[in-house]
Amino acid sequence: MHTMNPEAASREARLERSMLALDGLSVGDAFGQKFFITPEKAISVARHRWLPVAPWRFTDDTVMALSVVESLVRFGEVREDELADAFARRWAEDKGRGYGPGAFRILEAIRMGTPWRLAARSAFNGSGSMGNGAAMRVAPVGAYFADDFAVVVEEARKSARVTHAHPDGIAGAIAIAVATAASWQLRGQSDRAARIFAEVLRWTPASDTAEGVARAAQIPLTEPVDDVAERLGAGHQVLSSDTVPFCIWSACRNLESFEDAMWNTVAALGDRDTTCAIVGGIVAVSVGARGMPEKWIAAREPLPTLE
Repeated sequence: MHTMNPEAASREARLERSMLALDGLSVGDAFGQKFFITPEKAISVARHRWLPVAPWRFTDDTVMALSVVESLVRFGEVREDELADAFARRWAEDKGRGYGPGAFRILEAIRMGTPWRLAARSAFNGSGSMGNGAAMRVAPVGAYFADDFAVVVEEARKSARVTHAHPDGIAGAIAIAVATAASWQLRGQSDRAARIFAEVLRWTPASDTAEGVARAAQIPLTEPVDDVAERLGAGHQVLSSDTVPFCIWSACRNLESFEDAMWNTVAALGDRDTTCAIVGGIVAVSVGARGMPEKWIAAREPLPTLE
């Protein structure tokens, strides 16, 4: 009888976790995208939990996450040169996925031959992006390397700096990757929320994002979502610091139910496709494949086959 060697078995388990995080991220992204309607209507739909009409089209959040997962599938790690090329290639193939102006300029420059290090540093008058884009695509990295937080941090940093040269943009990616890894490591254990916050604060570099996470950790999980979003931000500025703290709080509030996580997150409005993508990736590895609602996965636009 054929048996898989331990290294291959471990890689298969890592890939399975990564793909689970990608499912959660992409379903959340596509679900949240459906709520870019008037605030009054979005709040009403979320309150009544009326599921949006399918199909749910995913955005650049998922497209960029696909490139991250492709690097993990091909190399077992994040390789920055190849990741930059993949980001730029997918952007050129379909520019209508909601890329922000900053991402558009960086990816266009990379596609035209500018080294990614120069392209990323040129953003925002040389300071680099401190946006939430690196955080929105990183959950599969945290899931893949979930056995080792130190590796999670390094791989998340690599995945971020291809487009986000600012330390706060990188810190956001690290925070979400660590939250995803901790969500998997601590599944089924008591007091998970506090322990997830503790790991994120332990590993996230000093930054505005880390300060926001520290504030989020002090907010009871029973607080109304809209009040918490008002205190922390929910991506209204599209910055790491005004997106990541709320997302970790919302994920910790709903670790046992993917559907609850999505409805509660989208009710905060803000950058709703991105907040739902981030929370979806974290919560998916907590609930496992059986906890992912089949109807929601079926509603999401099918993911392309990875190269």
